[in-house]
Amino acid sequence: MIERSHLGNVLAHLILIIGVVIICFPVYVAVIGSTHDATTIANGNMPLVPGGHFLENYYRILFEGTKSTTREPVATMLLNSLIMAMMIAVGKIAISLLSAYAIVYFRFRFRMVAFWVIFITLMLPVEVRIYPTYKVIADLHMLDTYTGLTLPLIASATATLLFRQFFMTVPDELVEASKIDGAGPVKFFFDTLLPLSRTTMAALFVILFIYGWNQYLWPILITTRDDMQTIVIGIKKMLAVVDALTEWQLVMATAVLAMLPPVVVVVAMQNLFIKGLTETEK
Repeated sequence: MIERSHLGNVLAHLILIIGVVIICFPVYVAVIGSTHDATTIANGNMPLVPGGHFLENYYRILFEGTKSTTREPVATMLLNSLIMAMMIAVGKIAISLLSAYAIVYFRFRFRMVAFWVIFITLMLPVEVRIYPTYKVIADLHMLDTYTGLTLPLIASATATLLFRQFFMTVPDELVEASKIDGAGPVKFFFDTLLPLSRTTMAALFVILFIYGWNQYLWPILITTRDDMQTIVIGIKKMLAVVDALTEWQLVMATAVLAMLPPVVVVVAMQNLFIKGLTETEK
């Protein structure tokens, strides 16, 4: 057994600490900047200690908006982003579970053809099929709706592939035991496969929630009303100021608020997330 030297441990921890500082410092600056007034930031002499405008800035951005670039308050945008991210994550997992279950446990013609067709869609990102997708949503009168925001992004070939690979590791004896107990396909799916897939679903939920939360291109195309815009669009609009100075304290406050939901999801589900990515035997 090779023991690591004390110097090696110190060096490893030093590298990790430097990495954490590099990553966290911009976040710290955003938090500090959100507590100062516009003049302090515009002068370029912002101190690295909190200011006295914390409540004022956050109240204004949450419940009033900037009035010039974002006529809707950020609270509305946060709600829109939360609904969109939740619907995308839950929808992707539900559809992927069912499609993987059908491909693995049902024997029908062109079963593998269907799987490869799903797999090939990994090479067709949203940007490639953006125009026909927009045309279909517009013709179905789904612009400025949560359905229009989420439905085109729900299908997931990646999640289908992951669930398929997991279902193929389930022992055949478990399937036979369920048949002997009189469990049909639906009962076997809900009583056996879903509990076994808990950690995989948790890991995918974290990844897909962040994927939905960070969407920019599709929401900016599909929304025309201010009350349907997401938080990512709101931040972009705050920066796109032509005739006035950017209110950086409000931009930073909005950025801090936009970080909170993904952080909460990751922290709350970190144990299941790690298990879902590392466990090989369920």
